[in-house]
Amino acid sequence: MRTSNHLIGLLNFLTFLLSIPILAGGIWLSTRANNSDCMSFLQWPLIVIGASIMVVSLAGIAGACYRNTFLMYLYLWAMFVIVAVLIGFIIFAYAVTDKGSGRPVLNRVYPDYYLQDYSGWLKDRVASDGYWGKIRSCVHDSNACAKTGRFIGGYPETADMYYLRKLNPIQSGCCKPPTECGYVYVNETVWNPVNGAILPSNLDCSRWSNDQEQLCYNCDSCKAGVLGSLKKSWRKVSVINIVVLIILVIAYVIACGAFKNNKRMDNDEPYGATRMEKARPTRIHF
Repeated sequence: MRTSNHLIGLLNFLTFLLSIPILAGGIWLSTRANNSDCMSFLQWPLIVIGASIMVVSLAGIAGACYRNTFLMYLYLWAMFVIVAVLIGFIIFAYAVTDKGSGRPVLNRVYPDYYLQDYSGWLKDRVASDGYWGKIRSCVHDSNACAKTGRFIGGYPETADMYYLRKLNPIQSGCCKPPTECGYVYVNETVWNPVNGAILPSNLDCSRWSNDQEQLCYNCDSCKAGVLGSLKKSWRKVSVINIVVLIILVIAYVIACGAFKNNKRMDNDEPYGATRMEKARPTRIHF
């Protein structure tokens, strides 16, 4: 029985450690939300799950150390709920970021982003008029476009150098016009139209502005860039969540087996003690 308690305590300590990368992932997403992704509500479910695993694991450790049956029942049921919620969260994260990616562009290293390539709940939320205003302000305040400026040997980089850069989705979608618009590169955030050229039907071509307060923040490509950035961030965290989930399930199954073994041994103790008492010789006093 003592061995089973030690095993349960060890497993709970392991799950306590597993809560740390989940919390770290949520905090990292929160940092991304403040600095670039600008979707501040998506990281909170992950933070809540990580904190819940941490608290429940501590209850399991206490239950194992003090052989408290109530705490052990609480641990097993709570961990079951947490595993189910984590599975649902992983499925949700993949579902809302399933479609959409940048389109490769000829003679460019960076891709272009188009809102029509995305679909589903996340796209509708990002593109909604009421919510996009907040995201737009966040992208602007993050200085993502200002950070694209580079100087080589004291001089601004040339167009050929810029075309070979690996821009992140927001820099590609919000800080320059779509490539198909045919604008001429001046610097990273200044692009001039060709005189007399007919712009394509893409509305973003007319939305682009060299005003550093405007740029392409009102473009559909900027919304697509935010979605592309979210997809990359969530996929990185989801890989960690899947690994943690597999370990949690294994630990939970072992903990269930150890807990049942504890109960069986507790039920066998009175029976075993009774048999020993019957087998013990009766002392006769004179």
